[in-house]
Amino acid sequence: MTLGKQKGYLLSHISLKNLPESERPYERFLTLGAEALSDAELLAIILKTGTREHTSLELAREILSKCQGNLLNLYELSHEQLMELPGIGPVKAIQLKVIAELSRRIVKTGRGYRLSMDSPASIANYYMEDMRHRREEVFLGAFFDAKCKFLGDSLIATGSVSYACVSPMELFRKALLHNAVMIVVLHNHPSGDPNPSREDIALTGQLTKGAELLGMTLTDHIVIGDNRYFSFCENHMLST
Repeated sequence: MTLGKQKGYLLSHISLKNLPESERPYERFLTLGAEALSDAELLAIILKTGTREHTSLELAREILSKCQGNLLNLYELSHEQLMELPGIGPVKAIQLKVIAELSRRIVKTGRGYRLSMDSPASIANYYMEDMRHRREEVFLGAFFDAKCKFLGDSLIATGSVSYACVSPMELFRKALLHNAVMIVVLHNHPSGDPNPSREDIALTGQLTKGAELLGMTLTDHIVIGDNRYFSFCENHMLST
């Protein structure tokens, strides 16, 4: 039974203090350490308090049920959607969105140390959590020097659910500002299917030729899906 279906039951206030000590997240943290706590217990500590009907641990479990049990899926729930959950007001909703953003940044930072221009998988993994949750297409460029050192990235275009209008001039302007010699471009497919469209293939050809005219090299075009990616380089689809 979900919390929503349990509305109407007149229950007395339940506190974490009423739980057996072995089930209290704070006590378990002090005794066993953070790594021993479940995702629900970690969330319960952040939430601090529950409602008259439910403990913070029960609220945490309900939130996770909306995220398919994956903390990173908090990123997909909007502030407004979180406030629709019983016991979640504006402040708790903000706290949860902050947790989601911190989780995303930690994942990206960890992957950043393994970012390698000649490894499409490394680049796709670096941007995966940024791009797979987006509900609209975004297109960005990642820039590298002659020694394949990562120089940074820039958002080039944001579009609709199925299309982003990309300006090659804007991409190359950003590449020149970064003093880049090599470029990897990426965009996402909100549908979750990373296979390129005819438009994606045509754009890749245009960008390859434009880069050559400026003395640069387009080394890959990576399409991000839902935990999947498509690399033009890996599939030998880059124009020469």
